[in-house]
Amino acid sequence: MPQPSTEFGEDLRRRRLDAGLSLTAMSAAVHYSKAQLSKVERGIKPPSRDLVRLCDAVLKADGALNALGTPAVAGTPNAPVPEEVDEEDWMMQLSPDGRGRFQPLGRRQVVGAGAASLMRLGMGGPGPVTPAEGTGMLEASRALFAHYRRLGQSLQPGFLLPALIAQTHTLRELSARSDGANRRELLELASRYAEYIGWLVQESGNEQAALWWTQRAVDLAAAGGDPALAGYALVRRALITLYQDDAEQTVALARRAQSGKLPPRIRGLAAQREAQGHALAGDHRACLRALDRARALLARHEGSPDATVIGSMHLPDSVGMVTGWCLVDLGRPGEAAEELDRQLSLVSGDALRTQARYGVRRALAYASDGEIEHACTLAEPLLDGVATIRSATITIDLHRLARVLARHPDHTSVRRLGPRLGTLSRLPTS
Repeated sequence: MPQPSTEFGEDLRRRRLDAGLSLTAMSAAVHYSKAQLSKVERGIKPPSRDLVRLCDAVLKADGALNALGTPAVAGTPNAPVPEEVDEEDWMMQLSPDGRGRFQPLGRRQVVGAGAASLMRLGMGGPGPVTPAEGTGMLEASRALFAHYRRLGQSLQPGFLLPALIAQTHTLRELSARSDGANRRELLELASRYAEYIGWLVQESGNEQAALWWTQRAVDLAAAGGDPALAGYALVRRALITLYQDDAEQTVALARRAQSGKLPPRIRGLAAQREAQGHALAGDHRACLRALDRARALLARHEGSPDATVIGSMHLPDSVGMVTGWCLVDLGRPGEAAEELDRQLSLVSGDALRTQARYGVRRALAYASDGEIEHACTLAEPLLDGVATIRSATITIDLHRLARVLARHPDHTSVRRLGPRLGTLSRLPTS
């Protein structure tokens, strides 16, 4: 919870007066009440993160107010793997009511559990996989992966994870029985499955497990002769620090992933993530430079047209969408709303998760710009999708939207939307 800051309040008041703005004019510009702004300036009330961003943008502070009003973030992940697991031994538990879970176990845990408590099933069967069998499995698994990614747009992560984990294991086992190009391609595809599992696990709210799976993806790709996925793992780690509101770590991780040795797509995605980190810090110019770099890199197409796409496959213009995203964090909600309007019109209606993710942010932009009625109109049809897909990351923005709308309790649309929005926007407690 942010604490009252006399230093922030004093600097805010000095900058407001230097800009020739009365408290009334400042209140109108940021869509916060005069009473609340007065309490913030006097150090009586802590500023919300959204208020800090808006004030920084209105007063053209270039991130200086952001730096004063943003508490330090502790506990960000510095290591790619949260815990050491010697091998990928797994325990699968299925209950009669349909629930199930997978749990990774280290060798010592397997031994400690005792032979009577675990039934281990090997692949068995014949030895090497023929080239024709390997090619057939690759084609089928690629088609399945595309299907799973489409399903991931409209299902909770928990429904997909068991099948994805099993498929990753199958591909790895087949690679061990294959030679040459088939082995490399099987391992590469297994790494893409593992990376997608890491994303879905993050969507379910488990950041440590997301890091674990991302590292498994890196290991599988490296075993297949593709070291580039280690660069993309940095982009994935930067996504975790982004949602922790840690601008410094996000920028640092994203910059490490922009090595000239990596493919242009990975460097372009890293530049997008760097832009999001700069937006958190309130650095408008650095954000725009990173976005320009991202667009130039992503315009360069390299690799086989049959290769599995790294990163989102549901954004026709990912740089444009990320630009809209960044403008919200830069305290420019009006510009953000216009850009997100344009970008969301290009997204397929079947991409429920993508529509919800950026649709909630668009509603947040309109609400932050004082257009409460329109924000509620945009948010209401998204709530069924939010309830269906159960995304921990979307919930973060939904929580921000609920806080902004809560400042307008007498508005008819807010009263109608409030109860359900409050239920869906509750952040996980652990």
